Amino acid sequence: MTKKIKTFLLSLVFIFVFNLNSNSQSIPGSFADLAERLMPSVVNISTTQTVVTRSNPFPGFEFPPGSPFGDMFKEFGTPQERQSSALGSGFIIDEKGIVVTNNHVIDGAEDIVVQVNGEKKFNAKVIGADPLSDIAVLQLDTKEKFTPVKFGDSDKARIGDWVIAIGNPFGLGGTVTSGIISARNRSIGLSRYEDYIQTDASINSGNSGGPLFDMNGDVIGINTAILGRSGNVGIGFSIPSNSAKIVIDQLIEFGETKRGWLGVRIQDVTKEIAEIENLDEPRGALVASVAPNSPSEKAGVKAGDIILEFNGERIQEMKELPIIVARTEVGKKVKVKIWRNKKEITKTITLGRLETSEDFKVAEKNTPLKEQKIESLKITVRELSKEDIKTRNLPNQTSGLVITQIDNNSPLANSIEVNSIILEAQKKKIRNPEDLSQEVKKVLESNQKTILLVIYNSQNQRRYIGIKLD
Repeated sequence: MTKKIKTFLLSLVFIFVFNLNSNSQSIPGSFADLAERLMPSVVNISTTQTVVTRSNPFPGFEFPPGSPFGDMFKEFGTPQERQSSALGSGFIIDEKGIVVTNNHVIDGAEDIVVQVNGEKKFNAKVIGADPLSDIAVLQLDTKEKFTPVKFGDSDKARIGDWVIAIGNPFGLGGTVTSGIISARNRSIGLSRYEDYIQTDASINSGNSGGPLFDMNGDVIGINTAILGRSGNVGIGFSIPSNSAKIVIDQLIEFGETKRGWLGVRIQDVTKEIAEIENLDEPRGALVASVAPNSPSEKAGVKAGDIILEFNGERIQEMKELPIIVARTEVGKKVKVKIWRNKKEITKTITLGRLETSEDFKVAEKNTPLKEQKIESLKITVRELSKEDIKTRNLPNQTSGLVITQIDNNSPLANSIEVNSIILEAQKKKIRNPEDLSQEVKKVLESNQKTILLVIYNSQNQRRYIGIKLD
């Protein structure tokens, strides 16, 4: 073997060993030092509240399960009070004893006791709580100094990064679990502002409100939910720190939240709608309706607009917009890019405050009137009446058709529900069944074969629906 070959082989060995060592450095040999440093800042939370129940007025006699008489006779029973308790976790963010946890941990609590580092217990009061984000901030009733943790940048967290969770699962305080970030930007249907970090670090009942740490010891999430009712199955969800911190700062300063408000109802941009609107791809948030006297109405935003960008942030999916708007300062003037009539325009909107805005009213049942079958769509409709407008609290000039029946083989069967109101077809107002039939005929005779409908659903939410007719 020549000297050159030996040198070459030794170089390969060196490179292999170097790479092996480099890769092994990314895998923690132990979490002990990190856990030891962070434990004093993680707290156990226990709450109590009084629950009133009524005893059976006929002791020894029980009605069959599901019997309506059981609940009826319990109304005559003697009221009895009992103490209900709950457990959760939290973490200290200020040396003066300010604690962050989930709102559902302390909701309805009469007494809140916080145990620090498995030792001292302190009474706590609520500084502020926000059910929409499920975040609460507490103040410990003491003048002692504590060791706080700091927030990290959750936007920098990557899928596959190591994380540890510390909390109070099943009352077992000071429990440390580890895992990785499994996914980001998760939505699981708990609230309107969902942008969860998913982790496989074990999270169980009692972990709620506890911190999710990165390897620097910074809080990048608040552990909030698990998948399933039976406990940990390797899928837990945490509120990202960047979203949480905005809420926490407002709760500390004001005792309440101040979220930005546009005043629009939005929906997803489907493939069919993108095709109809000549948009390059299904993206953005489609404006289904605009609230009267809202910031959007004042700025000239219209139903049918597609919001592509808000305050410099691109909107790819509809669910992104409420989160971005909510964390934007109330009263701020923002640039909003909109897709309208197959071209991009820009509007300047001064944001209002969500918490002071008016909610939309829930619709009531319609009064049956004369019905007519639309054979081309395989649906039955009737004209919108003045009684409909009054009972469903619709704008006075509203016209359209109420859907009373949808056949199983109708192209609308999987997209629209009974009691929805068809307002427009192909961006033309629908006043009677003949108007709708005519627009359907035009689409069927065209090459597009997709019809764009504007409807009010049964909850009076204005929606745009693209329907394939072939």
